[in-house]
Amino acid sequence: MASSGAGYDYSPSTFSPDGRIFQVEYANKAVENSGTGLGMHCSNGIVLCVEKQRSSNMLVPHSTSGKRVHSVGKHAGMAFTGFVSDARQLVNRAREEAANYKETYGSHVPPAVLADRMSAYVHYFTCHGALRPFGATAIIGGYDPDLKEHALYMVEPSGVSYQYYGCVAGNGRQACKTEMEKLNLTGKNVSGGDPVTVNEAVKQMARMVYMLYEDKDDAKKDKLELEMSWICEDSKWEHASVPSEIVNEAIEWAKEDIAAAQEEDDDDEDEDDVMED
Repeated sequence: MASSGAGYDYSPSTFSPDGRIFQVEYANKAVENSGTGLGMHCSNGIVLCVEKQRSSNMLVPHSTSGKRVHSVGKHAGMAFTGFVSDARQLVNRAREEAANYKETYGSHVPPAVLADRMSAYVHYFTCHGALRPFGATAIIGGYDPDLKEHALYMVEPSGVSYQYYGCVAGNGRQACKTEMEKLNLTGKNVSGGDPVTVNEAVKQMARMVYMLYEDKDDAKKDKLELEMSWICEDSKWEHASVPSEIVNEAIEWAKEDIAAAQEEDDDDEDEDDVMED
């Protein structure tokens, strides 16, 4: 069967002969070509992180414009990657859902309910010919004050959502996913390490993102910014930005750790060369 659009990509409501919806695939491609977004479910909270590249030296660094991490409720936050303008509509919808739940039931929206409602909203845009899918993936972190539990979800452009211990979207998805799987995020000690805390997660996320730029020139590294937020006891279980001093310390630790690993690899290569001689 044909694997190209061949006229089947004009509408998200049209299936190709081999059962594909090309506009949804194109939306996923838009996410894959954008910056990396990460989320971690830690033993004592949730951490969200998104990389942001300044496209021009004339842009004010660390500005609040073009943010990729937002609060959508007192105990819920959303990080996204993909088209920023599309994702802003998802943020607005999530805030409406959180406010409506609070008004109707008198309590803060549980993260599972918020993720389910957002996935239904995103899926709606894949079912009508007059609409197009959102070119953004949303990572939702939240805390349920009634159950005293925190949870992490990711909503993809197709409208599917899953609960995660750790999730990644964007152009660094595979590399960061591989590194994330080495950490003990389940709390079951399956990876041989101690359960990851929010402070450790901040460091690990910074290392994962800067690892993607290991072979890039210094100009690109200088334009790299990290947006981080967390929901934990330090933030009184409210969604809040990670303090800048903690982020800066994590970035410095990440750079040192990557440099040390590179030196170790170079030493191993030198030893191999000596043995061959």
